[in-house]
Amino acid sequence: MATNVVQALKAHVAIHVKNVPASIEFYRKLFAIEPSKVRNGYAKFDVANPPLNFTLNEGAHEEHGMLSHLGIQVGSTAGVLAVRQRWSEQGLSTRDEMKTDCCYALQDKAWVRDPDGNEWEVFAVLEDNLPEKPVAERSCCAPDCCARAVS
Repeated sequence: MATNVVQALKAHVAIHVKNVPASIEFYRKLFAIEPSKVRNGYAKFDVANPPLNFTLNEGAHEEHGMLSHLGIQVGSTAGVLAVRQRWSEQGLSTRDEMKTDCCYALQDKAWVRDPDGNEWEVFAVLEDNLPEKPVAERSCCAPDCCARAVS
């Protein structure tokens, strides 16, 4: 039996935000592009790299909702550092997590937080498929995995 494989054009992520104009300013800097569509209470970014249809939807929501975090995977630590530098040059506050054992992989990461508290990471996987550790020894993949940094 033949399997039909559908080639995805891009991923889509829609997030709730409290203030679309404030979020547009943040995401202009994060993605280094202008939004492709802006309406009252709505904005869309068509991101080429990585391919992403990203929308902001204004509305009430509980603290951070069910979203854990968002991320962009790059090929190397040099890529992490280059994106982090661009974010810093745009005035975004960054934090690093280098050589961290997260999600059963050794990774280098840099993080930023949008006006609503959503965290974005740029990361490179240095070593993948690490063995599972007992819960007490995990730095990630536990209930508090990728915990929010204290402001």
